[in-house]
Parts: sequence; structure tokens; C-alpha cells
Amino acid sequence: MTAAEHPDIAGALAWARQHIPPLEARLLLRHVLGCTAAHLAAWPEETLPATTWDAFRRLVERRAAGEPVAYLTGRREFYGRDFLVTSAVLIPRPETELLVELALPRLAAEARPCVLDLGTGSGALAITLALARDCTEVTALDDSREALEVARSNAARLGADVFFLHSDWYAALGEARFHLIVANPPYIPEGDPHLAQGDLRFEPRAALVAGDGGLGSLARIVAGAGRHLEQGGWLLMEHGYDQSAAVRGLLAEAGFGDIASWPDLAGIPRVSGGRWQG
Repeated sequence: MTAAEHPDIAGALAWARQHIPPLEARLLLRHVLGCTAAHLAAWPEETLPATTWDAFRRLVERRAAGEPVAYLTGRREFYGRDFLVTSAVLIPRPETELLVELALPRLAAEARPCVLDLGTGSGALAITLALARDCTEVTALDDSREALEVARSNAARLGADVFFLHSDWYAALGEARFHLIVANPPYIPEGDPHLAQGDLRFEPRAALVAGDGGLGSLARIVAGAGRHLEQGGWLLMEHGYDQSAAVRGLLAEAGFGDIASWPDLAGIPRVSGGRWQG
């Protein structure tokens, strides 16, 4: 099929399936048409306008070259909400929802819990926690101004009251203290072969890669957390599949108690954390 031809929905999907998986083809066509899955199923004979066909064809070609679907559509779901994403931020992933599941019960006893999200990216964690309880005060920081623009847009769209701050980890926080700190920091080691595979090829490297074998950012977060946690406050961090023991060691050396690691849905230790003992 050539660019000059205008296929119907069924023909466009058949062409796309020669290049990308069927589910991705349907997602991209829904995106350019601005329609539902039911519309695609009900109207397969609907002819695509020339501009729509051209836009769809270009998206399929970009996806076939490896570009993530989330960047092509500009959206990704996280914890049941639709978040805007750009190439300035990591794509929110289902395993990161574990941080939310662990955070919420640890905030339940506080009348007005204060939460810090380190390296907020798209704002998915901060916004989700802010919307879970109206009384939660959430501060979200990132050292990327472009990422903060995305996060602010998401907060405005979703009606979340979050204070956003440009900061290199704790640098701009002063003496602020929190009941809970959450972080999904860079934790992939330099030279890891996964960086040349899949979606990681297109995501911001500064949000992925850390020194010291992938533990550099995690170590900085643990080392500085005590100055910004209330007595008994929690630090919860996402990390790599093989880093849980090392992260628990960092927490123990820094004086945390109740240290543990928790698995994601695949059974991989994905989050480690502890309670600040003071």
C-alpha cells in the first residue's frame, strides 16, 4: 500500500500488522482518529482521510524503528490515570505502582501527611499520592526543568495539588521534613546492555543511569534522607532486580530500622525501604 492510497480502517490495520504488533497498531490508529476501540470494531469500512492515513503511517514506521508507543501517543496509564509523557521523562511502568501500594498504608496514621517524591519525572507518583488523600501535602522535585514542565501539566490536568521544585536531590529543600520519601531514581549501571534495547534507547539517560554500579543515586538518597524525615518516617525506593541486598545494606548503615524489600508482580524484589530511627 502506498502513501497515495487511502485505506479504510480494516486495510490500515492490516498494513500496520505487517510492521508492528496488532495491539500497538490499534492503539496508534485510535490515537490519530481520536476514537474508541469500539469504533474501530464497528466501522472497519470507514475510509481514512489522507491526513489521518499519513499520520498513522508515520507513527507505525516510527514504532517499527523502536520508538516507544507512549512517546508516539504522548500518554501512558499509571494507577488508573492517564499521564502525559514526552521524551523528557521516563515512561511510567506498572512495577512502579508498588511504591504507591506501599506508601499509602504508611501514611494512614498521619492526619496531614507530608510526602516527598524525589526525581518526579512525569509526576506520576507525586500526583497519585496527592489524589489518594486530599489532606496529603506533596512536594515533588527533579533536576530536569523539562521534566517538571510535564509534571506540572499532569497535575493541572488531573487536579492534583503538588508543590514542584527544581532541585538536585535534597539541595533546594532547606530544613523541610516529611513523613514519607519515595523515589524511583536512576539505577542502571553504565554499560548495561539493556540500555541499547527496547524503550530504554529512547528514554532520558540521566533518569536511567547511575554511577557506582547503578547504586550512586540510591546511595545519595539514603545518605541525605535522615535530614528530611520525621522521626519514624519512611523511605521507599525502587531499584534494579539485583540490587535489593545492597540497598538494604545502605539503609542499615544509615541508621534505618524495619528494613525490608518487596517484590513486584513478577516476583522480582523491586522496592526496598526502612523507617528512620533518628
